[in-house]
Order: sequence, then C-alpha cells, then structure tokens
Amino acid sequence: MNDQPLEGTVVRLVPLSPDHADALFPSASDPEVWRWMPRPRPGTVAQLRGMLAEMTAAPTRRGFAVQRRDDGRVIGSTSLYDVDLDESRAEIGATWFGRSCWGGPYNVESKLLLFAHAFDDLRLARLALRTDNLNVRSQQALTRLGLTYEGTLRSHMRRQDGTRRDSLYYSLLADEWPTVRETLRARVTAKTTAA
Repeated sequence: MNDQPLEGTVVRLVPLSPDHADALFPSASDPEVWRWMPRPRPGTVAQLRGMLAEMTAAPTRRGFAVQRRDDGRVIGSTSLYDVDLDESRAEIGATWFGRSCWGGPYNVESKLLLFAHAFDDLRLARLALRTDNLNVRSQQALTRLGLTYEGTLRSHMRRQDGTRRDSLYYSLLADEWPTVRETLRARVTAKTTAA
C-alpha cells in the first residue's frame, strides 16, 4: 500500500505513526470525543503511543493522521482496517477529531480522501463503517456522507461501561462512489466557504 500523503484542499492524510501521540492526545483524552470508541480511552501520551504502535503494526490496517493544511496541525485520525484485497473490501474506523473541528469540512474531506484511496487507488469494491446504536450523531453523519444502512449486529461488542452495544453497519460500493464523490466535493466547498 502507498505510504504517500493523501492531499485535499483543507486536510491531508499522512501515514499514522506513534510519533503522532503528542498531537493526538488532547482529542483522544477528551471523554466526549472518545465516548463511542470501542477501545479504552488513553489516559497518558504513553498509552496513546502504545495504541498507535499497535494500530500501525497491524498488516491489514492503513492508518492516517489528519493534518490541517493551513497550519499543519494534526487534528484527528482515521483508518482503513480489515483491508482484504482478495475480497476487495475494507472498513473505516478509529476516526476522531478534536471538538473544535466538529461540523467543519475536516471529517467530510478526510472521508472523501479515504474513499478515493480505497476505490481509485486500491480498487476496492466495498467499504463499510459501523457505529454504536446509541451514537445518533455518527449515524446521521454516515447517512450525510452517502452511505447506505445495511443492518444491525445485535449485542455485537462490549462498551467501555460494560454494557453490550448493537453495531449499525453502513456501506458504500464502488459503483456508488462517483455520485458520492461529487456530493462530498460540493459539501467540502460549501463548508469551506461558510467557515
């Protein structure tokens, strides 16, 4: 897989490294940002560094730090994981942004870049994303990104508080990508000019 940054107009996705721990810790340690993440919230920079080392060592994961283009600041993270080139599919996850970046063009453009990498560079047929059944904000965002709700895996995994979560699955297919690409480009432009 390509180790080059994925360049957008407001963000660039750079290959994730444990060295991004210092920049990512303020958002990763925020309980509201981490609320719906399935893995424990890192309590120290060293814990986050260890988590990033584990993520970047996984052979079927391609992780990125999201870097704002205007000032070079790392504002979040996102990953392709369970990449299966033989079956032509992957999932997107481990996505988070600092709260100051919520609602802006950053998540939309990071998804635009990640979708383009998956469909145009890796030639995947399918991308999937999943979210907690209680995370309505994420469900709405996935729908606005142009993904299709596929179904729910009941009692799929344990939340940090020990309760069981249902996971809602959404997907995007290669033949849907050209239409979604244009919609996302228009959304990035609208969010950038509104800022």
